[in-house]
Amino acid sequence: MSRSNCAQQAPALSAIAAFEALSPQTIERIEKHCAWRRYEPGEPIVNHLDQSNNVFFVVSGQLRVSLYSLSGHSIGFCDLKPGDMFGEVAAIDGAPRSASVEARTNCLVASITAEAFLEVVRSEHVVTLALLRHLAVKIRELTTRVYEFSALPVRNRIQSELLRLASLAPREGRSANIAGAPTHSEIASRTSTHREAVSRELSRLSRLGLLERRGRGLLVKDVDRLATMVHDATGE
Repeated sequence: MSRSNCAQQAPALSAIAAFEALSPQTIERIEKHCAWRRYEPGEPIVNHLDQSNNVFFVVSGQLRVSLYSLSGHSIGFCDLKPGDMFGEVAAIDGAPRSASVEARTNCLVASITAEAFLEVVRSEHVVTLALLRHLAVKIRELTTRVYEFSALPVRNRIQSELLRLASLAPREGRSANIAGAPTHSEIASRTSTHREAVSRELSRLSRLGLLERRGRGLLVKDVDRLATMVHDATGE
């Protein structure tokens, strides 16, 4: 692990989605309030119920947002990529952290105090709007997840998760290549099921010609067809 001054790492904050419309001078001003830190795979960044309230920006690497049950079972929510922000909820309401975040790969993360972040939100209207849109996306995603868990059978929940992953992956015509795809256990934790159910459904989709394992990745051969399957199940 190492720390460094934000000014030495510029212009990385310009790649953060919430800051992309800001001028270089404004980004430089924000960087002066930042601290940077490198994390290794599996290293925790924030823990569930922590009282800290810094806001974090993913500069490089992949992170995972999750909760752990009392028995140690991991419940995965999502992965974070370069350009993403997290920790803003605790900065806004002052309550303990709502989830844990740990590094999935080697990562470089910038952080800023809640006070400095909220000052940016107050003074920069484009950041205010970006934050509102960011929170709106989170609300919609959580609403969709609650519906899936409550109304859909396991098979369709797994299909919905694959479609989410495919929508974030590079497209190759009708296909999408999910590089570094989650393991069966990780998909199971995201869809409230068990690894065996995921294995069965992925095998079934492979037999239908929709899915192909490529090393550590998954190739969704026809994203539109998968989307139709999800639509038929959800009506959305």
